[in-house]
Amino acid sequence: MTDVAHELGALRLIVDSPLSSKVALFNNVTKTHMLSQSVNPFSESQGERGMQRLKISKEEYGRPKAGSLTEYRGKKANIQVYQEMLELCTVISDEGQPVSKKEPELRVIMFGELFNIYTHINDKLVGLMLRARKHELIQFEGEMLFQRRDDHVPVFLLKPISQIREILVGKQTEIRRSLSPNPQPTGML
Repeated sequence: MTDVAHELGALRLIVDSPLSSKVALFNNVTKTHMLSQSVNPFSESQGERGMQRLKISKEEYGRPKAGSLTEYRGKKANIQVYQEMLELCTVISDEGQPVSKKEPELRVIMFGELFNIYTHINDKLVGLMLRARKHELIQFEGEMLFQRRDDHVPVFLLKPISQIREILVGKQTEIRRSLSPNPQPTGML
């Protein structure tokens, strides 16, 4: 009996409430929905203002938010790439021939020989060579080297391996120092 009385009381409350409060509630829900749709880039409804534009400076464009997990992962990947570039330069230094008697620390190796040696270590040889050339650590002729076609192309180490090691370890240390100790997901920032 109490359940029926409770339900009747709730029903009486709904029936007795004025229509204007129901309309106000509906209008409030509608307004909230319209605001959320005006910001939603996938909504066809652009509202009165249209979609809000992001305000990003030139320094921030194309970069993850500071302290985010994305930034953390990118920096960790850069540390790994510098390590692989150091390994590549070490292989060239160890397996290559001196360029001249004046500068025995500068080495040269043919691409075919380097390819045969290095593919047992890493399968990203050409990409690493392009990156190392960008950092002015090695030099070779042409834009891209291909196995068999460019086996005779010399690959030059432009700096002594001790100097290369110092440069790359310094860059790795700099990145490690800039890593956030507690990265957060981008949505939380």
